[in-house]
Amino acid sequence: MRILLATVFNYPHTGGLSTHMTTLKSGLEALGHDVEILSFSDLPYYKQQFFAKGPSFFMNRMVPGKGILLGHKLRQNMLKDMIKKQHDQKPYDLVNAQDIYATFASLEAGVNTVTTVHGYMTFEAISRGSIKSDSEEAKVLQEKETEAYKKTRQVITVDYRIRNYVRDLAGVDGIRVHNFIDVDQFRPQTDRKQEFRKKFGFKEEDKLIFIPRRLTKKNGVIYPTKALSLIQQSFPEAKLIYAGSGEEEQAVRDEAKANGTESSVHFLGDIPHEVMKDYYAMSDITMVPSVHSEGVEEATSISALEAMGSGVPVIASAVGGLKEIVDHEENGLLVPEKDITALAQAVERILSTPTFGERMALQARLLIEQEYSHVSAATSYASIYENVLQHVY
Repeated sequence: MRILLATVFNYPHTGGLSTHMTTLKSGLEALGHDVEILSFSDLPYYKQQFFAKGPSFFMNRMVPGKGILLGHKLRQNMLKDMIKKQHDQKPYDLVNAQDIYATFASLEAGVNTVTTVHGYMTFEAISRGSIKSDSEEAKVLQEKETEAYKKTRQVITVDYRIRNYVRDLAGVDGIRVHNFIDVDQFRPQTDRKQEFRKKFGFKEEDKLIFIPRRLTKKNGVIYPTKALSLIQQSFPEAKLIYAGSGEEEQAVRDEAKANGTESSVHFLGDIPHEVMKDYYAMSDITMVPSVHSEGVEEATSISALEAMGSGVPVIASAVGGLKEIVDHEENGLLVPEKDITALAQAVERILSTPTFGERMALQARLLIEQEYSHVSAATSYASIYENVLQHVY
């Protein structure tokens, strides 16, 4: 099949959506399919600025929230033109849209379309402050979600909760295909821990807790910093390493300053995805401290999957899709969300009993190999595509 993965957002960028597209493309190509990716980033820079970002910015200054809707619509129209041009030159069998506006763009371009739903678009926009709860803009965005899920040929969701969300919102039954990772890229290399610590400027005796999360409210990134002073009572050499950026960064920095732990909290910003595996390898623990926020909850976190595939013990909040992948005390530890005492105790448990962490990490790797590899997920996606194409009329 000739397949297009499309989004109105930037690609590549730091975050789960971009990683998902890259890894799915790799898996589908391993199965022999011809796969392309098309995104907002493929437009010339001046078009991005003058015909989408600029109008969206000024509209948002005048009426907060409306600029977001305008920006999405403008991106949709430009993505439609790109899809149509590419499709006319060399037809696609199918477009797998990665968001609702890419869904509309593909449908308007006249291509068979399925849609992967990665989250709760309206509630996520509210959670990060882009639009206000109960506003007209929130209502419009949710209506657009409903319309897209009804019009696309097949909805695919990355966990059961999102599948239920789509069904409740639009009355559409999606097919759940869990998130996945490249198990060859993210594999245990803990034997290189000291090599990477030296490379990135950390000490052999440091206790490193890696938090590979976008710094946004729903990811609960402030809670590890709140817990750090408790952790350092038992392990003074404990350090936090954040990989990602977002609107919560200043709040995390302020919290570290207030607690006197500034020197133990490191911010990497957005780093290339291919470098992430080195940080997993040098860390003692990966933390995924997600929280419920404005109706949003974590899906099957790609960060958690990558850590599990990399042979690093994982501590995660017991929310959303994390509960579907982490089996408490078997392949990781689950803690109540926002509970800094529980976070600190979980860290202390793993650091004080290394064999316990190693056993969980081994079980996690086995699970990832069996159920979350990119090739097995790509096989599921290809089967869905073929089924849709068989029923084209």
